[in-house]
Amino acid sequence: MAMKPNYAFERRERDRKKAIKAAQKAEAKRDERDSKAAETAPPSQGDPDRDR
Repeated sequence: MAMKPNYAFERRERDRKKAIKAAQKAEAKRDERDSKAAETAPPSQGDPDRDR
């Protein structure tokens, strides 16, 4: 005998997986943006009070 479908559970699982995937994609984009920003950033000048 086949199981009765549980549509609400299946929908919640799809939404949960979609949210996880979106969070991973956002994190990857953030990491990519940060790495590009680090490449193009000028070298730091250090502590200005240290020269005194």
